[in-house]
Amino acid sequence: MTDQLKIENLHVSINEKPILKGVNLTIRRGETHALMGPNGSGKSTLGFAIMGHPAYEITEGDIFLNGESLLEKEADERARAGLFMAFQRPTSVPGVKMADFLRHSTTNVRNPDRQEGEDLIAMKEFRKELKEKMAQLQMDPEFARRYVNDGFSGGEMKRAEILQLAMLQPKFAILDETDSGLDADAVRLASQSIADIGGQEMGLLIITHHDKLLVHNPPDFAHVILDGKIVETGGAELAAELHTKGYERIRAEHPSEAATP
Repeated sequence: MTDQLKIENLHVSINEKPILKGVNLTIRRGETHALMGPNGSGKSTLGFAIMGHPAYEITEGDIFLNGESLLEKEADERARAGLFMAFQRPTSVPGVKMADFLRHSTTNVRNPDRQEGEDLIAMKEFRKELKEKMAQLQMDPEFARRYVNDGFSGGEMKRAEILQLAMLQPKFAILDETDSGLDADAVRLASQSIADIGGQEMGLLIITHHDKLLVHNPPDFAHVILDGKIVETGGAELAAELHTKGYERIRAEHPSEAATP
């Protein structure tokens, strides 16, 4: 059976302020979904809620991975179960080298029942795989010796997120505006890298304002979110329309959501 991530009537609040107001979305492994919408519409909130960020309170609805509710699972348990999120603004972790971070996280995802202190992936095996992935992403091997996101440029942070994606190979990946802050060449490389890494092996939810990241990742489904609700779903042509024409038509056809402060 194909792995499936299902969001059902999801309502989410932050500091008691409602943000998501009934989101329904099903992603199957091997599918690419684009989530687009104006600033403040709830795109990133959906990603954080799926991953179990404690600041995002789910007041109604549910999130299922292969039929099992995730609501009682902590963020690390969701990651071990096969979920991943590339952050729009990744956190720096001074003192922790990328290679060490990746060796621990990769081991935990591939062996979700591992207890702290148990054996990690063999160093020789890990180094070989990391070197191959970094070459695929056109990354300098020295990158692995740097502290996680510490002093990284915006582009380096995004490439670090894609490297994590490559190593962890999750069932489902949420990419939160991975193209933001990147120049045209970097976006093209990111788009191609995600396609090479993901392919049919992952379910992708790409949160974006533009279509550049979708060049090599044409969405099977494109969704528009307004005021915490998905108001329209289409294919790659919908994503292209939003990029070229904006949200004027969507707002006109859904005035109650567009008018909400």
